[in-house]
Amino acid sequence: MSVDFYGWEVVYDDAHQLQANQTPKTGTVYTMYHGTKIQTARQIIQNGFVQSTDGMLGPGVYVSRDQKKATRYPISVPRNDKLVLKLRVDVGRVKKIDRDNHEMQKTWHANGYDTAWVPPNCGMQAVPSGLEEDCVWDPNRIEVIDILHAPDNTILTELKGLLQTARSNASSRQRFGRSNCNVCNTEMESPHQLESCWGCGEQICSFMSKHYCY
Repeated sequence: MSVDFYGWEVVYDDAHQLQANQTPKTGTVYTMYHGTKIQTARQIIQNGFVQSTDGMLGPGVYVSRDQKKATRYPISVPRNDKLVLKLRVDVGRVKKIDRDNHEMQKTWHANGYDTAWVPPNCGMQAVPSGLEEDCVWDPNRIEVIDILHAPDNTILTELKGLLQTARSNASSRQRFGRSNCNVCNTEMESPHQLESCWGCGEQICSFMSKHYCY
């Protein structure tokens, strides 16, 4: 006697510290870095990132999984006026851009991608350092989680205080007015789309960690 069953079970990938030469997986959250001026860091912590108007990969927020890359930026700014922001980035759908004049070098978002990834040592003339780089279209996919390479303890203490306040305010805003999905029982920012399982006909949510039917 055979038994037919359908369903899925989620296996969570905790490899947030993916190495720069490893291909990022679509739909995964990774630790990344962004080098910036001190005053700009204050603005980012308090108000979030702002999408650039252009760049090698077009508009977006430029970050890297290689901390060494982030410490170089901004290139023309003295060491005592810059630092590195440690980030948590939800990459969404990723497009690899690994050569000059790639057909999607600046149109990847228009083609349905959330992040463009330039792998290390790919030979692109625009990346003479050969270090990994990413461009994230939506600033809301990026969260600042720590401050690195601050020029002194005074600046570090100030920015960590701003970060703690910003995260506390964000948590309060998130709790207000939210509810849980009746099917997957997770907190919703917006209503989850529900479907009927094609195996058993039960109502299912794509955010469910598992679903089996026999």
